[in-house]
Parts: sequence; structure tokens; C-alpha cells
Amino acid sequence: MIQHNGLTLAYLGDAIYELFVRRHLLNQGLTKVHDLHQQAILYTNSVSQAKAALKMVEDYYTEKEVSIFKRGRNQSASHKPKNTDVQTYNRSTGFEAVLGYLYLDGQKDRMNDVMTYTINYLNAPVDK
Repeated sequence: MIQHNGLTLAYLGDAIYELFVRRHLLNQGLTKVHDLHQQAILYTNSVSQAKAALKMVEDYYTEKEVSIFKRGRNQSASHKPKNTDVQTYNRSTGFEAVLGYLYLDGQKDRMNDVMTYTINYLNAPVDK
């Protein structure tokens, strides 16, 4: 496999995750485009992705996936994030890089497991 940089992996991972989330929402029975968009934002925004990624780094990602996450997280982007801080943006980039890596490496089952874990984690009630 070609050694892609973290931003390239994240570019691909972003598209894959977006499609997964959209399919998930359609499977939930949502049909209005506005509602679909509003719900998709809850899963695809950088804060949610960064939150899930931090959890997965702790106890879900493999060693290789942690390495890819760090590569994506540490990659310097040429622009500043619009709606979040740089640290959160970088973590979400690391999350997307893992998905891009898994896709390119042909690990589709693992990629789907990671995305399903993410959706379930983000849907879980928050402990108070």
C-alpha cells in the first residue's frame, strides 16, 4: 500500500464516514432532507469525531490505528478550522485518517466496526 500522508487519509475517511452516517440516518426512517442534515451534523462535526476518537484511542483502536490517528492528528493543515479549536480539529482529522487507512488497506469489516462503535458511543447517554 502507498504510504499516504495523514491529510490524504483524512480526506478519504471524511467521505466514507459521511456516507456511513447518511445511510445510518436513512435506515432510522428519516426522510426530510433538513432533518437528515441536522442529525448528520451531530455525528460528523469535529467535536463529536474528536470525542469518539479520544475514547477509541484509550480502549478500542489497535496499535496501528493509534499510529495512524496520531499521523492524521499531527499533520499540519494549510487552513484554520472555522467552527472549533485547532486541537479538536486535529483530533477529528486523526479519526478520519484512521477510516481512510482502513478503507485503503482493505479492512472494510474493521472500518465498519469503527464507524458503528462511533455511532453507538455518540448515541449513548451521557453519565452525569
